Amino acid sequence: MQIYPAIDIKGGRVVRLLEGENLRETRYSDDPIAQARQFVRDGVNWIHVVDMDRAFGSGGDNMEVVRQIASMDDVSIQVGGDISDIGWARDAARSGADRVVLGTSAAVEPQLFASLVAEIGAQKCALAIDTHGGEPALRKGGMVKESVPDLVNRALDYGVKTIVYRNLLRDGLVSGADVAGAQRIVGLGADVIVAGGVSGTDDLCRAAAAGLVGAIVGRAIYEGRFTLQEALECSR
Repeated sequence: MQIYPAIDIKGGRVVRLLEGENLRETRYSDDPIAQARQFVRDGVNWIHVVDMDRAFGSGGDNMEVVRQIASMDDVSIQVGGDISDIGWARDAARSGADRVVLGTSAAVEPQLFASLVAEIGAQKCALAIDTHGGEPALRKGGMVKESVPDLVNRALDYGVKTIVYRNLLRDGLVSGADVAGAQRIVGLGADVIVAGGVSGTDDLCRAAAAGLVGAIVGRAIYEGRFTLQEALECSR
C-alpha cells in the first residue's frame, strides 16, 4: 500500500482544510517545496499535491510550485483539487504530474468526464469521489443523482481504475479514516486510495488489511501523531 503525504497549497503556503471547507484552514508551512523535499528524505514514493486556489477558484495559481515539486527526483506526484475543466486538467498534466485526480463534479457529467479522460489518458487519471454519509457530494454544492458505485463504474468504463475515496465529514479532523466506505469500492474492481481523517497508524494498518492500494495522510503527519517512517512500516 502506498502512503501519500498531502501538500495542499494556498497562497503559496501549505494548509489543511477542515471538512473540505475553504474558509476553515490551518497553515503548516510557508515553503511547500521544502516540505516536499522533507517527505522525499523520509522515504515516500508518492506525494499528493493540490493547488487549493485553483480548486476553489480564488483567482490564485500555485502551478509553478506544483511543477517544481513534480520535477523532483525519486518521487511521483498526483495532482488533485476537484479538477473538472479541460484547462485545469491540461495544466495539471503538463505540470509533470504522474497522475491527475479528476473531481467528483466532473464524474457526474458523462460527456465532460469522457473529454477529460481523453485529454489526459486513462492510465494517467484517477477519480476522486467525495462523500457525505456514504453518498457522493459536490464541494461547491448541488445534488448528485448517482450513487458511489455508479461513479466508480463510470470511471472503470472509461479505463480509469484508481479511485480516491474521501469522506468530507472526516477531512482534516483526524477522527479516523472511513476505511469501511473505501473497502466497499474494492469489490467493484477499483484500486482504492482512502483520504480524509487518518488519525493514526491503526487506520493505515486497517486500510492495508482491507485491500486498499493507498492512503492520503495530512494533518496527522503535520501535527506529529505519527511519523512517515511509522506510516511506511504499516503499509508494507
